[in-house]
This record gives sequence, structure tokens and C-alpha cells, in this order.
Amino acid sequence: MKFTPVTFLLVPTMLVAQQTSNNPVPVEEEPLHKIVLKNEAVIIMHLILPPGERTLFHTHTHDRIAVSLSNTSVTNQQMNEAESAPSPTKPGDISALTLADASYTHRVHNVGKVPFDVLDIEPTVRPVTPSADVAGPVAAETPSARVYSWFLAPGATSPMHTHTRPYIILSITAMNLKMASPDGQSAGHEVVAGDFKFIDAKTTHNLSNAGTTPGQIIEVELK
Repeated sequence: MKFTPVTFLLVPTMLVAQQTSNNPVPVEEEPLHKIVLKNEAVIIMHLILPPGERTLFHTHTHDRIAVSLSNTSVTNQQMNEAESAPSPTKPGDISALTLADASYTHRVHNVGKVPFDVLDIEPTVRPVTPSADVAGPVAAETPSARVYSWFLAPGATSPMHTHTRPYIILSITAMNLKMASPDGQSAGHEVVAGDFKFIDAKTTHNLSNAGTTPGQIIEVELK
């Protein structure tokens, strides 16, 4: 299994200057949201927001799972509303947004001292009849997806579990990840923080930390 690395880029000065606009844009067109995977099932965007900067006001039209990859502090401001109080973030934090209306428009302000690094996962369809199959303890969910979070000490292994729907596996930390199936087959992967893989196949496996430091894996399964 080949994981997709998330590239860390600094924002050009001229792009930062554009962030004063109050005219909302679709999230896919917001300059700091970089599409790293798009198919019929899901859109995945990577946001790196430098300290002190704001995104443009942007509009989400799908339920959303956002997974933080950095330690910082951010505020949220919905369109025509006051900016929220600062909220700390840390790697592995999960934000689940269920659309109450047809869309959600906001902007984010990084009030911390390091870049706000987040992976934004948006299933393209909210199913009429969601799958009832659950792979493990649910850390967060929307009508479109369930999230599982596996904290793995060195040498630890998760329970064997089955994904009956497409899913994204995301590494929160660098680790030597080993995956094994019930028939005894296994494979190892050296992953770094932010590496992810979209898998569109029924899968039964467990996850093991074959390294010497604690690790965390998040799986986002579409319903």
C-alpha cells in the first residue's frame, strides 16, 4: 500500500494579500486549500495557514471531517457573525461538521505561533441509507462518514476490524506501521505525519506499531 505524502508549502506573499476579501468562494477555490485527492466519493484538501493569517471566507457544500496535524490556536468566523474565541489545536484533533443547511460559509484565523496544518475530508454524497457496519469505537461522525482513532503504543496492535465501505487511512505521527489480515499476510509501511491513503475495497485488517515511539492512526470511513 502506497501512502500519499502531504507536502508542506509556504504561502507566497501576494497570495496572503488576497486574504482580505469578504466575498466568499467555494472551498475548492480558496487559495490555501490545496486539493490532494478528488474522485467520485471524496474530496481531500490540505490547508496550511501561516501564523497571523486568515483564509478567505469560503463555502462548504458537503459534510466535513477535519483532522489537525499541528499545535497552534485558531478562531472561526461564520459569514456575518463575530469571530470566535481562540481554540487550541493539536495533532489528531478531529472536527466533524454536519451541514444543517445547503452550505456553510466561514473563515479561519491562525492566532498561534506555528502554521495551522489540517487535512479536510469531504464525502461528496450524503447517503440516504447509511451503512450500519461499524469497524470499531467511533471517535466522531457525520451523516456521511465515521471516524476511528487508533492510539498505538510501541508494539501495540489494534483489534482486527472490517471496513465494508471506502475509507481513508491517515497517519498522525511518524511510525513503522504494520497491517495484517486474518489469513496472516502482513505488510509494513514507514509513514510520516500527514501521509494518507484512500482505499475503495472491503478490507479486514489490524494495525500494529512496529516502531519504538507512540503512534496514532485515524481512519475515516464513508457511510
